[in-house]
Amino acid sequence: MMTAVAVEGGRGGPEALQPVQIPRPSPRDGEILVRVAAAGVNRPDLLQRMGGYPPPPGAPETLGLEIAGEVIVGSGRWRAGDRVCALLGGGGYAEYATVDARHALPVPEGLTLTQAAGLPETIFTVWANVFEHGALQAGETLLVHGATSGIGVTAIQMAKAAGARVIATARGAAKAARALELGADVAIDASAEDFGPRVKAEGGADVVLDMVGGDYFGRELDALKTGGRIVFIASLGGAEVTLPIFRVMQKRAVVTGSTLRPRTADEKARLAAAVESRVWPWIASGLFRPVVDRTFPLARAGEAHAALEAGDHVGKIVLTCDA
Repeated sequence: MMTAVAVEGGRGGPEALQPVQIPRPSPRDGEILVRVAAAGVNRPDLLQRMGGYPPPPGAPETLGLEIAGEVIVGSGRWRAGDRVCALLGGGGYAEYATVDARHALPVPEGLTLTQAAGLPETIFTVWANVFEHGALQAGETLLVHGATSGIGVTAIQMAKAAGARVIATARGAAKAARALELGADVAIDASAEDFGPRVKAEGGADVVLDMVGGDYFGRELDALKTGGRIVFIASLGGAEVTLPIFRVMQKRAVVTGSTLRPRTADEKARLAAAVESRVWPWIASGLFRPVVDRTFPLARAGEAHAALEAGDHVGKIVLTCDA
């Protein structure tokens, strides 16, 4: 048996997250068993807790999309004792987790397991959306909202590592200042200034990473350079937008988006290989460093969710456990 975190009643607020005893999972062919040292907390976890983001078929019902820890049962390239971080379909809020061996990556030299636990979900998301769907290139400009969120912190650093210019928005002067510290070239306090005209004055954006939606879209399109790309990964400000077709045609704009969790195991394996090849060297050279805002013990997962919902964090919130 092992301790894991379940949603009492199937859905609810942060207080619904409670530690329970469940059977320790057994790895299937092609999977590894990991003793979890830490698990990243992400907004999709909040949605699942509230009943809005069910796990894909075959994934555990318990929450948790990324972990770091020690391999107990190996497979493929991994042996017992290896330190790994991994992307999961679910089940990370637990003392042990099974992982498709292809979805695990070595913990970068010099990082703690707590730091590594906050890497997979955000890095895979930014790589797939900014660099693949958005096709960001060196010398181009990325506009990213939510600059101090886990995704925002990751997008700023990865874009800068790739040689791009970054315009970041955040709500509040303090968060805008932190965005500059993280490497953004321009930081806009979206609570005090309309970001659209400011982005236009700064020369416009080639790629927009949008997790807001709603009325942000029109301003993004107006500030987009010709041939620019807007990539949606969430809709915290509204899931419906007005799409002015003629303006899209004039800008030769691409409007796209994606989710990560429902992708096939083979597709996630492809992303893992790309991330290890392209992003892991940025970590090794110091161009990218994970930012952990705070940690909570596994049994206090509800408090971690409440902290994420409050929105005053910078970087990742991580659960820690002693198996």
